[in-house]
Amino acid sequence: MKNWTEADIPDQTGRTVLVTGANSGLGLQTALVLAGRGARVLIACRDPERGEQALRTVSARAATAPELISLDLADLTSVRAAVARAEAVTGGTLDVLINNAGLMAAPESRTADGFELQFGTNFLGHAALTWLLMPALRRGTDARVVTLSSLAAIGARVDFDDPNFEHRRYNPAVAYGQSKIANQIFALELDRRLRAAGADVISVAAHPGYTSTNLNPTMARNQRNAVVRGIVGGVTFLGDLLIAQGVRTGALPSLVAATASGVNGGDYIGPRHFAGVRGNPTVVPPLRPALDRETGRKLWELAAKMTGVTPDPA
Repeated sequence: MKNWTEADIPDQTGRTVLVTGANSGLGLQTALVLAGRGARVLIACRDPERGEQALRTVSARAATAPELISLDLADLTSVRAAVARAEAVTGGTLDVLINNAGLMAAPESRTADGFELQFGTNFLGHAALTWLLMPALRRGTDARVVTLSSLAAIGARVDFDDPNFEHRRYNPAVAYGQSKIANQIFALELDRRLRAAGADVISVAAHPGYTSTNLNPTMARNQRNAVVRGIVGGVTFLGDLLIAQGVRTGALPSLVAATASGVNGGDYIGPRHFAGVRGNPTVVPPLRPALDRETGRKLWELAAKMTGVTPDPA
C-alpha cells in the first residue's frame, strides 16, 4: 500500500457505491474518483440544490450515470426513505457503502428524533443506514462498509449514560469527538459481527487526517462567541494554509478502504505521516476503545435502542 494513489484503484465497472455527504469535500471527491473508474455512484445528501449540482459534476466524469438519493442523517424517517429509494434504483444490490457525511463542532441542537445533533447525524444516522442497507450489501460482490472516523477521536469517549448531553454541559468539540470515536467503535464491532455471522461483507474504518474542507470554516462560523469565533477562524485558516492536505489526498484512505485488494475487515486506514495528519494512506492502529469488545457491544446495543432499528447482523 506504500505510495498508493488514485491510479491504483482497480476498474469499478459493474459496482454500485453509495456515498453519504457526496455533495462536497471528501464525499464529492470520493464520488468523482469512483465514478471515473466505472462505478455507479449513488450521491446521498440532504440539500437538493447542492445535490443536483454534485450530480451534474459527477455525471461529467462518470462512465455509468450516477443517481441522487435524498438523505438527511439527522432524521430517521429520511434514512428509511433513502434506503427504500436506493433499493428501488439498484434492484436491491449494493457493493460499497461509504459513511462519509458529518457535522463538525456544531452549536448545541437536536435531530428530528431528539438526539444531540452531531451524535445523531455522524453516528446514529449512519448506524441505522448501515443496518437497513445490509440486505442489499449481502447481495453485492466483495461488499464493503467504510465508516469515517477522525483524528478528533483521539482521547474521545462515548458517555453511555449521557450521549445526548442532557445532564452535562454541552461542548461542541467534545460532542464531535464522541461521534467520531463512536464511528470507529461501530466499524470494528460491525466487522466482528459480520465475521461471526459468516457474511461476505467486511467493515473498514478510515480517517482523512487533517484535510482542508468546508468543515473547517464552518466550525469557526458556528462559534457563538465572537472572540472564540475569531480565534477558531484564525487557527483553522493557518492550519489549512500550513498543515492541511487537499481533498484529493484526504480522500485516499476512504478510496483504499473501498477498493484496494488486501484490505481486511476491521482495518483502520489513515495518512502515513506526521502522526496521521497527512500523507499517503496506510493501515494504522485503531484506537483502544474500538478494540474493546465490551465497548463495542455496549455501543451496538445503545444505537439499536436509540434508533429503534434492528441491528443487522443480529
